[in-house]
Amino acid sequence: MTFLWPEMLWTGLLLPALVALYWLAARRRRQAALRYPNLGLAREAIGRWGAWRRHLAPVLLFVALTALVVAAARPSTSILLPRQQQTIILVMDVSASMGANDVLPSRLAASQDAARRFIDAMPSSVRIGVVAYGGSANLVQPPTFDREEAIAAINRFELQRQTAIGSGILTALSTLFPDAGIQMEMVGPDGSGERMLGSAALADLKAPSAHKSIEPGSYPSAAIVLLSDGQSNTGTDPMDAAQLAANYGVKVFTVGFGSKEGTVITYEGWRVRVALDEDTLRHVANLTQGEYFPAGNGDDLRAVYQTLGSRIALERKPTEITALFAGLAGALVVLAMAFSLWWFGRVM
Repeated sequence: MTFLWPEMLWTGLLLPALVALYWLAARRRRQAALRYPNLGLAREAIGRWGAWRRHLAPVLLFVALTALVVAAARPSTSILLPRQQQTIILVMDVSASMGANDVLPSRLAASQDAARRFIDAMPSSVRIGVVAYGGSANLVQPPTFDREEAIAAINRFELQRQTAIGSGILTALSTLFPDAGIQMEMVGPDGSGERMLGSAALADLKAPSAHKSIEPGSYPSAAIVLLSDGQSNTGTDPMDAAQLAANYGVKVFTVGFGSKEGTVITYEGWRVRVALDEDTLRHVANLTQGEYFPAGNGDDLRAVYQTLGSRIALERKPTEITALFAGLAGALVVLAMAFSLWWFGRVM
């Protein structure tokens, strides 16, 4: 907890003065009791509890004043709160390798199921967008608060040839920053246009002028969740796309599917061995200050999403709690007045 110490110091000087005044007043009462023995007899008749009862209301008042002093110092503390107006873009791999069944019933089906659970767990203040990528990337659901629309977009996935991880990241960034000049219309399924974007235009794209000194991972309003087996084979280099995300301060959390040993799939008459490329996914996450999560099976993937959801949907924010101490002070003052009226028929 932090305070504005100058305010607390000056207002804090009042308390010792008030305590000293109360001590002097109590001492004068004791001296009066010695001068007038009848007062001492009355005190004995009241008993010890009666003597303490006489001090309770002032003690409550002093505690209330202490709370007011703390409130005057405008205390603040770190509280875990939902991020306001945050956008999360799910960038999901729909390449042929996602049809592998080393994650049952398949990598794609497991990712769809986990994504639905992830969306349902998000706070209502978070917008969800969905990007699907194979040989090319497409925004299949613009960011929305409507969970049913996002889930419906995920349910419509179909497998495609090739895997363009960089395309998926660039499409997510162009969605988050539509005025940044990320020219996604240059991207084609064969990757030719996107290679030009990756080697030339991509290198010239900078963080927005309003964020000239932005640090990787420091953008608080958005995050990208990338799901893939990591085997990028077309389009923009994933590291170039990740560097652009880092320039904008956007964290990219990556989730890997499958096993390192891989498995053999058959797609359109071709038999291909597909394995998890963890290095690519880990490097993308590290470059953007995100985090990589391996997901060996459907149960692991759901657990990853639950962990991921709590990390990107909540954040610790310094929050001023002046009102809390001011309310406590008010309640104690009212309580002190009530006790004084009840026992002595007067306010203090």
